[in-house]
Amino acid sequence: MKIFFLILLIVLVATALALWFWRQTDHASDHAAMARLAALQPTAPERFDVSLLEGLPEPAQRYFRYTIQPGTPLYTVARISMTGKFGMGNRESPDYMDMQASQVLAMPEGFVWKMGASRGALRVSGSDTEKWTRFWLMGLLPVARMGGDADHTRSAFARYVAESVFWTPAALLPGQGGKWELVDVNTARVIVRHNGMEQAVDVVVAEDGRPLQVNFDRWTNANSEKVHRLQPFGGYLSEFREFVGFRLPTRVEAGNFFATENYFPFFIASVTDIEFPKHDAIGDPE
Repeated sequence: MKIFFLILLIVLVATALALWFWRQTDHASDHAAMARLAALQPTAPERFDVSLLEGLPEPAQRYFRYTIQPGTPLYTVARISMTGKFGMGNRESPDYMDMQASQVLAMPEGFVWKMGASRGALRVSGSDTEKWTRFWLMGLLPVARMGGDADHTRSAFARYVAESVFWTPAALLPGQGGKWELVDVNTARVIVRHNGMEQAVDVVVAEDGRPLQVNFDRWTNANSEKVHRLQPFGGYLSEFREFVGFRLPTRVEAGNFFATENYFPFFIASVTDIEFPKHDAIGDPE
């Protein structure tokens, strides 16, 4: 009997060590991906001038005039630090957890969102990128590992194109990959094409150009059938602050089935800082 318990103990310790090393491998992948994206920052960016807006729809011109001050270096890669709430449930039972996260956003190449969330003693952590979704329970048990397929890539692309409207407007200027169309007097549509993918995002702006909301069709399986299809997605932007010449929202509420009776804002973020690094030492929210 003693030998049995000794063997069991050895197996448990070996399993725990294997899981710990697996988790460290994920951390290393996250940091390497963040550093790769941060290195895409232009080293000598052009500075913003309103002449760059010539020919754009009027709501798009308003948007850029509000979000980028004249003379601002046109950095296209941002690091965003945030806290907030992340819903693990649905509209009827949101199951919100307290969240803190760090993100590197480099549209159109990709993003890394590294998150830790907790409710009481329960803790979930992990990361989302254009290549993977990997989450762990209590830092030791893998509970979600997805990605590496066309569905994930297409869904992720929609996310970070929309987030560039929030936090990296310079990446959407003419010549940077964004094509703009008029929708109505206060709405412009940006269309981004990259690596065979295309994503359109509608941006609703106030009279002063402040972006109030974004909405778009996202390829996702966030539905009761768990089938990938195009569904309404979007969010509201508020509490703008200036970050080295960019005027950006520090509160974002977003979710599936936007502007319908089934809208569920599973992502509610309060931004604590936005930086535009060249090569950044990436912190860990866990």
